[in-house]
Amino acid sequence: MDWILEDLTLEKVSFRMVAVSGLLFLLLAVLFHFLLKGFGFCYHFYVTCQKLRCFPEPPRINWLLGHLGVAKWRRLTAAGPTSIDMFEHISLMTLDSLQKCVFSYNSNCQEKPSEYIASILLLSSLVARRPYSLHNYIDWIYYLTSDGRRFRHACDIVHRFTADVIQKRRMTLSNLGQDAWLKPKQGKTKDFIDVLLIAKDEEGCHLSDEDIAAEVDTFMFEGHDTTASGLSWVLYNLAQHPHYQDQCREEIQELLHDRDIEEIEWEDLSQMPFTTMCIKESLRLHPAVTEISRHCTEDVKMPNGQVIPKGVVCLISIYGTHHNPAVWPEPEVYNPHRFDPAASKQQSPLAFVPFSAGPRNCIGQTFAMAELKVTLALTLLRFVVRLDKSQTVRRKPELILRAENGLWLQVEPLPAKP
Repeated sequence: MDWILEDLTLEKVSFRMVAVSGLLFLLLAVLFHFLLKGFGFCYHFYVTCQKLRCFPEPPRINWLLGHLGVAKWRRLTAAGPTSIDMFEHISLMTLDSLQKCVFSYNSNCQEKPSEYIASILLLSSLVARRPYSLHNYIDWIYYLTSDGRRFRHACDIVHRFTADVIQKRRMTLSNLGQDAWLKPKQGKTKDFIDVLLIAKDEEGCHLSDEDIAAEVDTFMFEGHDTTASGLSWVLYNLAQHPHYQDQCREEIQELLHDRDIEEIEWEDLSQMPFTTMCIKESLRLHPAVTEISRHCTEDVKMPNGQVIPKGVVCLISIYGTHHNPAVWPEPEVYNPHRFDPAASKQQSPLAFVPFSAGPRNCIGQTFAMAELKVTLALTLLRFVVRLDKSQTVRRKPELILRAENGLWLQVEPLPAKP
């Protein structure tokens, strides 16, 4: 597998998600020129804060606390252990936190209905269902169906919401000028739209409203489901292995020491080695995206002399790589120690590719890993998760890796220390 990924992640190939239709994602026509040259760095919020001059100091993470659904889970578990579908609740949580990060908007969608959030969830469902009918591959036929009409209506709602926010911000920026516009934001974390509004490409040009809208819509659509999948499965794996769950909890408690839970900081995320190992092992066993494709822009010669011709789309199974016994001994066993820094040095960097690899890898992976660590830490400090033995868990690959009939876990408040 190494030679495949090594060859197919070079500049001679281009990346695209496995497309089940011409409208696989909300806006698959994202301009990769801008992503890679103009503002790919925008997703790496904290690594490039000096370059963007947006963050005078590394921001606090505790703004996320209000978006984790803690109050809701406490209410649900007030009478004792309660079985909760992780995908349902965590998808709303990730959408809630993404809206805060992208729009600086408190949707509170975990507690009350939101037309925008409902449209995002509907689009995810419709896109996953579309490829199962052959006639749906033809756009004009699909748009005549009830699903096609609902798809267009949901797209209109999402696009209107995004366009309205961008236009209002752009107008304020134009009226005040950049310096005056940024002054009230000094010392505060800028949201994603703020970053894109002041970003420039290599030629020094600002991004158009359409470019920004495409990135925001893609970030919201692709970002909520993948992170929700990753977090749901890591909680499932920790529920299966309570001793690992206890180790993670102890590590986080020792890290915070006498600080309140709400005081977790960006710097703390690099001080959770075992928790990080548990997340990575879960992403190996249950990668959110199970397969990707590479489009060969020139002939690729394989080690055995065979040639993959230019123009061929090669399907690469991330799930297959992560479960290959020649790469990972006992691949079905959940063993976080595989990712111990000493052990992982002996492993090929292309053996673990939950975010793909090469120049077309996931540019949102820094954000995703940060969100996974923060959410997992704050969840384990408040709750205990256990398997719901009345439910059978079966993997169900769609756009992301889900569980058939939901991923139900028993959740209960963490007992208070004596």
